[in-house]
Amino acid sequence: MHDLTSEELRILRKLNTPIKIQDFLDTLPINFEKRGETYMSPRRVLREKKAHCFEGALLAALALSLQGERPLLLDLTSYPHDDDHVVALYKKNGYWGAISKTNHAALRFRDPVYKSVRELALSYFHEYFMNSSGKKVLATYSDPFDLSKIKTNWKTAEEELFEVMHALDRSPHHTLVPKGNKKFIRPADRIERKAGKIVEWKKTDRGT
Repeated sequence: MHDLTSEELRILRKLNTPIKIQDFLDTLPINFEKRGETYMSPRRVLREKKAHCFEGALLAALALSLQGERPLLLDLTSYPHDDDHVVALYKKNGYWGAISKTNHAALRFRDPVYKSVRELALSYFHEYFMNSSGKKVLATYSDPFDLSKIKTNWKTAEEELFEVMHALDRSPHHTLVPKGNKKFIRPADRIERKAGKIVEWKKTDRGT
């Protein structure tokens, strides 16, 4: 099933709620890509026991698909001088939530309380800032990206999934900040920037 081994299925089938999936992702060290850029499949994540946001979102999407849900990603893009963020989407009783792998106190799990994907994306806006300046940089969000509609073997591939990442990048995106309101955006203040420096995993930690 899904080209997964019995052991992989055993692990993933235990993750039968968004909360359990998030709790599992939180046990994995962050993937600092010390040997170069990676876009690992869920199979490789389970083997390597580490992940960054894209890799964690793929694993979450696969676990959700085993529960009969669509494997959906949401791409959050920033201005050119900061990193994008990818989460897995889920829906409960008509409301959206998100599963997120991150190394920071912000940009984490979202409970299913958002009426639209835009509303959920906006929940990340305030905390998506540059620590150096406090400038808020979240620019766009994608339509829900359905992994079941792509031909690439994203579940068990041994190669880097650049093709999936590029397809996500090319998918329709929508602007978050109204053009006329950009000048009214207040930078994160000193205490917010200080809190933004909190990390869960350090590069010197074992397994990262």
